[in-house]
Amino acid sequence: MVRRSFAASLTRAYRRNLGAMAKATVKASVKNATRAAGQVSKQAARAAAEQLRPPPGDGDWLGGVAVGPGGARRYHLFRPARLRFAFAETPPLMVMLHGCGQTGRGFAAATRMNSLAAREGFLVLYPEQELLAHSNNCWNWYDVASGKSLAEAATLMAAIDQVCLLYRADPARVAVAGLSAGAGMAALLATHYPARFKAVVMHSGVAPGAATSPKMALGAMRGQRAPSIPRTLGLPPLLVLHGDRDAVVSSRNAVAAAAMWAVAMDARPAGTRAVQRGRRHAMRVTDFKRRGRTMVTLCDVTGLGHAWSGGAPKHAYSDPEGPDATRMAWAFAARQFRATPAR
Repeated sequence: MVRRSFAASLTRAYRRNLGAMAKATVKASVKNATRAAGQVSKQAARAAAEQLRPPPGDGDWLGGVAVGPGGARRYHLFRPARLRFAFAETPPLMVMLHGCGQTGRGFAAATRMNSLAAREGFLVLYPEQELLAHSNNCWNWYDVASGKSLAEAATLMAAIDQVCLLYRADPARVAVAGLSAGAGMAALLATHYPARFKAVVMHSGVAPGAATSPKMALGAMRGQRAPSIPRTLGLPPLLVLHGDRDAVVSSRNAVAAAAMWAVAMDARPAGTRAVQRGRRHAMRVTDFKRRGRTMVTLCDVTGLGHAWSGGAPKHAYSDPEGPDATRMAWAFAARQFRATPAR
């Protein structure tokens, strides 16, 4: 009888301890889960706040939406503070098209184009690709056969028209630049709306005609397909920048784009020169000229991967060790704004 009572007491004690341990475990798990959820919520809140925070630059970060054949696309416009009340001015406009996996705000922060615009006095438009249009935020530069890329291009033109109307950007002084998929779309815009742009900048992208469907895009990115555009003297001058260590888009695309553009514009190569600025990556620069005017410039950057050359540190697809592509893009565009049209 004593043994049974002792065994029963031992069993009850064991069960009590087991229950207490289970409660303590559940309580600790709930506490840890709550803490983890709180941390995730804080991280999500910080990420959302970061996206809403304007990128560096002394001016306004203005949001908008444009609607066109490709649907609706959000955009942000950077307006320098000096232009806020300059109602009589019609400033130039630089259109910046981000690459895959980027946002307009992230592209603005990486390139630091806003800070340059604040000093030089021009507007900067950052259209935003939608996830519904592409799962990785890529511009559909290649999907010509389905009509998707041309519809998207028309929507981007609607955004440009809207900015020219609402913020008095000068429609005669518009340039477009892009990185990767943004570069492909920038070139597509320039070939389909050549009279609307004074300059186009392709950074690490593929020229039009190299792919007309998603299936062909990968081969084009590897440099396995030649681009093609109609021969015309109406194209805007082109600046091409590409890194020789780009493992995403072959640098063969840069050479092909420059050569194709030069042929279309009846421009001839004027020699290649080496350029080294301080400790930044060196580059080989080739100009293609027609009647003394540079129509195409090809910059092959040594040691640069798939990234914006000279961009801000700690940003995706940005290499601070490269030549300053932001300054180069604006300087190239500004020269075209001042130039007398070549005949």
